[in-house]
Amino acid sequence: MDERQLFRQYDVFDQYAFIDYLKQVQRKFGKVILFTDRARQHRSKKVQEYLEKNRDCIRLVYLPKGSPEFSAVEECWRQGKYDLLVSKYYPRFTYLRKAVAEYYRTRRFNLGIVKYLLRRVS
Repeated sequence: MDERQLFRQYDVFDQYAFIDYLKQVQRKFGKVILFTDRARQHRSKKVQEYLEKNRDCIRLVYLPKGSPEFSAVEECWRQGKYDLLVSKYYPRFTYLRKAVAEYYRTRRFNLGIVKYLLRRVS
């Protein structure tokens, strides 16, 4: 199994940042299918135009509305929240920001994405 991952941190995450991220994903992985939520920046007209121009390389599959339990990213956030915030003190916001960036850049989650997406939710 390919364990490569891509982490990027943006000061503002808008449609332009998302297009930049899609370009980086495409460069690193080639042909991909991305599962994402229906956030506005994921569905903008500019994003749709970019996807149309690159439909042979990249495709988005939108998760059902109001279903965070299907998003593997939510599990990554949950683990990060626990690992970074429980019994930890950051005297400055910049220290927290650096810890978050380092954590998500280096952490391997090994969620078994196919099993994760196909699991039964009770």
